[in-house]
Amino acid sequence: MINKFPLKSLTAAMLMAGSGSALAIEAASMDLGGVQFTPVLNLSESYDDNFRAVGAGGDESSWITTINPSFELAAQDRLNVYKLTYAFNSDTFHSSHDDNNIDHHLNADAHMEFNARNRLDLNAGYSQMEDVSDTEAGGGINDKYHTYKIGAVYGFGAKSATMNFELAAKQQWLRYDNDQRLGSGLRVNEDEERDITTLSATAFYRIAPKTRALFEVRYNDYDYQLSSSTLDSDAMAYLLGVTWDATARTSGIAKLGYSNKEFDDSRRDDVSGSIWEVGVNWQPRTYSTFSLNTRRSTEEGSQNAEDAVDTTRTGINWNHAWTRRISTDLGYTYIEEDYEGISRTDETDEFGMSLTYEVRRWLDLGVGYTYQDVDSKGSDAYDSDSYDRNIFMVKMTMGL
Repeated sequence: MINKFPLKSLTAAMLMAGSGSALAIEAASMDLGGVQFTPVLNLSESYDDNFRAVGAGGDESSWITTINPSFELAAQDRLNVYKLTYAFNSDTFHSSHDDNNIDHHLNADAHMEFNARNRLDLNAGYSQMEDVSDTEAGGGINDKYHTYKIGAVYGFGAKSATMNFELAAKQQWLRYDNDQRLGSGLRVNEDEERDITTLSATAFYRIAPKTRALFEVRYNDYDYQLSSSTLDSDAMAYLLGVTWDATARTSGIAKLGYSNKEFDDSRRDDVSGSIWEVGVNWQPRTYSTFSLNTRRSTEEGSQNAEDAVDTTRTGINWNHAWTRRISTDLGYTYIEEDYEGISRTDETDEFGMSLTYEVRRWLDLGVGYTYQDVDSKGSDAYDSDSYDRNIFMVKMTMGL
């Protein structure tokens, strides 16, 4: 499996970077008999000098027009909130029309508070997507897939109580829509289709008015649909951490723990090690925010290659409002991916910057630039796995 940062992730990162760019507009809603309807439209034109995300002379460039509207229906009954959101993302490649595609995303959310001690969050979603980054099959075959998910989080304990508990469950399904066949007779990406079951329990203990310690136990079951797959596994994770809000101008959450992934097939080596999840916001001024996010996790491997990928991702971002209408975002992300079972390590450096001008309450204009450099090392790495990439973008966000 060739792990790449797909075009959609990069362009989305540019559109959504920081707290003060694409989301700065205050979109108004229409009242439809007690239901609030909120439409938002993102338009962008970008130039990507390597939208396949490959090296060794295989890079292709194109101007890309992106149309991304979203529509939200929301209703509230006292403390209970219900939302239905639909969005589609249309990419038009002016140098490669065969890569034109439209993604669809549908999500339903419900937050219910039965009394001061009992609350429940429900979520269901469907996505249909296409990525233009090259697949393991080669030949510029795009990844086409769809996902389903359902989830629930039950919370017990008054929000001001010393202790709180959360129980969570989520089910995800990943299916690929490619109909091309490999030499083995399998469909492209058929060996990556899987169901994922996640269960977790978290206990919170208040150690200060706005600070809580936590202990979390997390279980994941990976069930691959290919009968000959050797990637079926169970994973357990145990994390200790702390969460705080508006303490000395900072808020965030930090978790540190241990995970163990056991494969059903004895030919696979189990994977274990330390993990962490940290997200911190520091706001020295009301108009300036620094964000730090770092995470170490074990990602899924490939059928005929690595057992798993130990991934460490660290990013820092600075959002600053220079005037009432002008804000900027600067960001840097470093990613290290160690492939278990083969000799390969990928290192990614990514820099991004954007400037947003608030023309009206309901209208933003912006420009952005992202640079990405991926260096793949090891005897099992290929020249095409190392590459660099530049994306230039102009964008407009509109609401009511």
